[in-house]
Amino acid sequence: MDEEKEFKFTKKQLILALGVALVAGCFFLAVQAVLYFNLQYEKSLIEKRDLTEMRGAIKEDVFKNLSLSARAYLVWDTKSQKIITSKNEEMQLPLASLTKLMTAYIVFNDIKNNSTLTIQNNNLEKEGDNGLLLGEQWNLLDMIDFVLMSSSNDGASALASMVSSIKGKAPEDFIQEMNNKARELGMTQSFFLNESGLDLNETMSGAYGSVKDTVILMENILKDNKNLLEASTQKEQEMTSDTLTHKAVNTNIIIDKLPGVIASKTGYTDLAGGNLIMAFDIGIGHNIIISVLGSTKEERFSDLEKLFWASVEDQYQNYELGIKN
Repeated sequence: MDEEKEFKFTKKQLILALGVALVAGCFFLAVQAVLYFNLQYEKSLIEKRDLTEMRGAIKEDVFKNLSLSARAYLVWDTKSQKIITSKNEEMQLPLASLTKLMTAYIVFNDIKNNSTLTIQNNNLEKEGDNGLLLGEQWNLLDMIDFVLMSSSNDGASALASMVSSIKGKAPEDFIQEMNNKARELGMTQSFFLNESGLDLNETMSGAYGSVKDTVILMENILKDNKNLLEASTQKEQEMTSDTLTHKAVNTNIIIDKLPGVIASKTGYTDLAGGNLIMAFDIGIGHNIIISVLGSTKEERFSDLEKLFWASVEDQYQNYELGIKN
């Protein structure tokens, strides 16, 4: 009869066996974890790719079929510092009265706000009559508001004359200061020959620039002092000099038709055609600037309206699809 063999393990051997089993188990679990997370990562990549493709397929180009008369336009997102849409953004074109934005900017930075200016005879020689009288005295800020709202050429001349007089310089020095500021701001296509933007003759405008330059100027004014352009958002306003009360009517006929307006300026001459620039708040801390140059006197307004609503739709699509600006 065979004797049964009895196998006995020492405590040391049992501990060793358990250790090996534990290591093997951990290794197995680690491999499974690596495989699992690798699978999840690949899955996320596929989902991200599919989502990207879906976004690209779903998002509509809201600007594609817009019918616009402007020779150049630009919509600028000040939050993302990106162009939303544009055409001929660096084409050099006549600026017309958009020039007065630079005039107001220079005067506001050069002269104390409580200063008083006097309407002189040479100021009234400019084309266009907004009812200013010889010898009439105005508060500086009121005159800036008057010029930006009614696009007064006489008023722009009075502002430039005031700066030249206080500094003891010739009138042409003010124009040079405008050009210096343009270079400082990076307005590479801009130069100024007068303070109003009036055509000098049948072939030469009073100022030239691009839609990109006008947006640069507007953005810098809003950064430095948003209140400077506050009056440009009003449909009309009464302003009082030392002797008269003037009613300033905004030359922007759509100023009260679009929401969130924070600044605007019109421009029109024979050489320039119709120009218009406006800034909007389309959300908390989210501003856009729209500029159109070389449109017609009437269609500059419809051009800008179309670009505004298309821009709002574009930003709404970005929000819905989770696309960051």
